[in-house]
Amino acid sequence: MNPTHPNLEIGMLLYPGLTLLDLIGPQTVFSWFANTHLVWKTMDPVISDTGIGILPTRTFETCPSKLDVLFVPGGFGQQQLMDDAEVRTFLADRAAQSRYVTSVCSGSLLLGAAGLLNGYKATSHWATRDALGAFGAEPVDARVVVDRNRITGGGVTAGIDFGLVLLAKLRGDEAAKLTQLAMEYDPAPPFLSGSPKTADSSTIRQAMEFMVAHAEKQAGRRQSEVAS
Repeated sequence: MNPTHPNLEIGMLLYPGLTLLDLIGPQTVFSWFANTHLVWKTMDPVISDTGIGILPTRTFETCPSKLDVLFVPGGFGQQQLMDDAEVRTFLADRAAQSRYVTSVCSGSLLLGAAGLLNGYKATSHWATRDALGAFGAEPVDARVVVDRNRITGGGVTAGIDFGLVLLAKLRGDEAAKLTQLAMEYDPAPPFLSGSPKTADSSTIRQAMEFMVAHAEKQAGRRQSEVAS
């Protein structure tokens, strides 16, 4: 590690209904080495899909124009932004001047909607991965996919793997290994049920039903908030 390196400039998109761990996993990995800008349209609190609020630190207008990393998390709220011209314009503008354009989970679908994954290999949460093909991307079943300056992570917990892979590229393997040790990132899951490859068919079916129902509930709640 080189202590003379300036801090990385990382812009992380916020939006209502994002999955908190998609954001916090990578942010924790980067935190020793970066200035993190949590970006949304306003400075009002943004509520995640589990009800925890996050305070933006920048708006679209005040986010630095040149970033080392542009990052988009996933979450049930992602579906509501796919046709949001303001969000897509912001992503396309900052991507043009970012060293790396990145996402975790269904955040890659937002990158795709902004025209940023056409011709790139990419991944997403297993339930949404195949949808990347609609945006000209090549879906890949992997925890982390690197294709030139596009780096995408799989679902939720893959954000930590993603962060370590990207940190190694930006600050070297030793910085990433030190961070992994400091975080005690040494996963040993209690069940072999973290992927459709290992989960039984009943669990997969129930997970799909739960996610669809939860997404519909979240969408209905946001529509009620807008109407009021």
